[in-house]
Amino acid sequence: MVEKKPVKITETILRDAHQSLIATRMTTEQMLPAVEMLDNIGYYSVECWGGATFDACMRFLNEDPWERLRKFRAGFKKTKLQMLFRGQNILGYNHYADDVVEYFVQKSIANGIDILRIFDCLNDLRNLQTAVRAAKKEGGHAQVALSYTLGDAYTLDYWKGVAKEIEEMGADSICIKDMAGLLTPYAAEELVKALKEGTKLPIDVHTHYTSGCGSMALLKAVEAGVDIIDTAISPFALGTSQPATEVMVETFKGTPYDTGLDLNKLVEIADYFRPIREECLENGLMNPKVLGVNIKTLQYQVPGGMLSNLVSQLKDANAEDRYYEVLEEVPRVRAEFGDPPLVTPSSQIVGTQAVLNVLSGERYKMVTKETKKLLSGEFGKTIKPFDPEVQKKCIGDATPITCRPADLIEPQLEKIEKEMARYKTQDEDVLSYALFPNVALDFFKKREAKMTKVDPDTADNASGSYPV
Repeated sequence: MVEKKPVKITETILRDAHQSLIATRMTTEQMLPAVEMLDNIGYYSVECWGGATFDACMRFLNEDPWERLRKFRAGFKKTKLQMLFRGQNILGYNHYADDVVEYFVQKSIANGIDILRIFDCLNDLRNLQTAVRAAKKEGGHAQVALSYTLGDAYTLDYWKGVAKEIEEMGADSICIKDMAGLLTPYAAEELVKALKEGTKLPIDVHTHYTSGCGSMALLKAVEAGVDIIDTAISPFALGTSQPATEVMVETFKGTPYDTGLDLNKLVEIADYFRPIREECLENGLMNPKVLGVNIKTLQYQVPGGMLSNLVSQLKDANAEDRYYEVLEEVPRVRAEFGDPPLVTPSSQIVGTQAVLNVLSGERYKMVTKETKKLLSGEFGKTIKPFDPEVQKKCIGDATPITCRPADLIEPQLEKIEKEMARYKTQDEDVLSYALFPNVALDFFKKREAKMTKVDPDTADNASGSYPV
């Protein structure tokens, strides 16, 4: 008889689900009416912040991401709030100094985050140390995510060894982060069993439905002893999002893994989000193409978002007919770049370089500055060495970095604060500017204009115009 072990659920509807399906465009106003319902379910946590939400709030929705977090914290009385954090990259695309990372962690927890899921695009654990240490110092839960990928170097012994190192680092839990949907059911079972041998930490599985394997992978992971799974309420599930919460809850009902969650309450939440989904389908924000199974994900080991990015780049260059050439070039470039997992920003770097290699007629004739950064060691260490000839062709005689990249970055906070002091209305504004200076400045200017708008009922000048 199987020992009773209820599986816990992390709900992604407020972050990764809409990031994956509608480019992170759900507004705070659309989410808030569902908060009380979500809070009464009994989730392990609700992922609601981080990832692309921070940038999208300011860039597209004219919202303050910190204000969104505070509103969530005020509404969620019982449930832990979770965010996705890109290690030394925080939520941006470059490495930041330790003082910026520490301050961001401090403010995230102060504003309401309980669990930080911290990952690095190369699985270089040195790039996670500062964020993990800061989370622990502030009383937060540090969950370290393994960016899951395939390749001959990524053996079960490798994953087991990394899990042990994560435990020794002081993390509170581990997440298998399968951003591309590469985790097939029996591979999930094997991996969870191996990690359970390597660490005593709780293990979470996060996958995407892109390849069609998501629900089966979660089923086998749970049977293998995983502690937590990530799911999304059904209107924003499947496709490039996560498996559906209601389906997984019913799957385990009456088994030793029974979640104990109430399907009727989950259906109420689905009923709330369904009209938002319909609206997104009607206005084109949700493209039906992202809702199906993309088997090329397993064939080429390329995440769905990366595939659509390649198509877009080729379309811009009037070279859509060279799509399959580029797909075949991606694994070659990846191998020459040390076999990194394909996740932001490494997926964009590898993909864009593959496009340039095909279109320019000579491999590495044109090289992006991000390719040079990667091959110079500015993002950290890859699982395999770089191809020496490719590295030489791209960075010449420059000496690659071998230390932790952030060791070479001077403290930045004081300088950043001086640069943007004119627009600062809260401490957190410094961090918004640090990560996305141009986007944040635009947002600050709009916010200022809104705050200083003349009230036509009280002002001498009753035109309601903005002061010059």
